[in-house]
Amino acid sequence: MSDHNSSDHSEHDSHGHDGHGHGISHIADAKVLLGTFGALMVLTVLTVTATSIDLGPNLNLLIAMVIATFKAGLVCLFFMHLRYDKVLHTVAFLAALLFALLFVSFALMDSSSYQQDVIWVDDTAP
Repeated sequence: MSDHNSSDHSEHDSHGHDGHGHGISHIADAKVLLGTFGALMVLTVLTVTATSIDLGPNLNLLIAMVIATFKAGLVCLFFMHLRYDKVLHTVAFLAALLFALLFVSFALMDSSSYQQDVIWVDDTAP
């Protein structure tokens, strides 16, 4: 009998792949995931605490947006494994974040220029 069928396939399978990972995914440690979860919970408590302090609508919004940006960054870095991915994906994410920040800031700059022209109508009109 031929020994071909009983050859050792533990090193390579029929497609020439070895038994190791292909570099496609990363398995995060439970310690990292729990640390990220803890940081997200601390930032959530900080957000709720910041809303209870009246610093004016603009400053409260700015603080909430900064905290939300940090939380989104943590989720992208660790839960979506961007930290362990290629540098090009990180650059694409940061570029998208920069453009979103620019679009929002331009929209907010424009909104103050026409607010004087807005005529508020009372609800008591017939």
